[in-house]
Amino acid sequence: MTEITAKRKLPAVVERFILHWGDMGDEWGVNRSVSQIHGLLYLAEAPMTAEDIADTLGMARSNVSNSIKELLSWGLIRRVPILGDRRDHFEAEADIWEVAAKIAAGRKEREIDPALAALRACVSDAADDPAISPLASKRLKEMLTFTELVDRWYTQMLNVPRPRLVALIKLGEKIVSFLPTGRAK
Repeated sequence: MTEITAKRKLPAVVERFILHWGDMGDEWGVNRSVSQIHGLLYLAEAPMTAEDIADTLGMARSNVSNSIKELLSWGLIRRVPILGDRRDHFEAEADIWEVAAKIAAGRKEREIDPALAALRACVSDAADDPAISPLASKRLKEMLTFTELVDRWYTQMLNVPRPRLVALIKLGEKIVSFLPTGRAK
């Protein structure tokens, strides 16, 4: 955790999950505090205020506030009004499929879309530049083709109803067994 202050006692399993979720976020390039707050709210039984979050995780209130803004921008948490309390309360999206979809959409917007734009520009510019070697041009085109394929697959998966998507994921290697073997060049 970011700042160690007096914190509320969490059950060991909950604390372990929050710490692990923070580590995973860190590996994905997400601030550890953001991920830990998301992990806490995901397991929380009731909406929490920023003060509750700061007290529970032993984080500075300013860190919690900035992290909440980021989680709100990703759509991973939402404000929840509580009758008789003027403070903002927050809860996490509880549907793990929605969490995964929102994370994938955010990553696509922040990583895949800019990569596609850059690759398209590079391929276009390389075609008009005699200083670009045929090998470099070929590799740029291959990377663009791959990235466009991933982008099309992502877009197609958005339209697959969840029960079919679950079935598709569960089929996994069974589908692969019907495909031709070997590596195509």
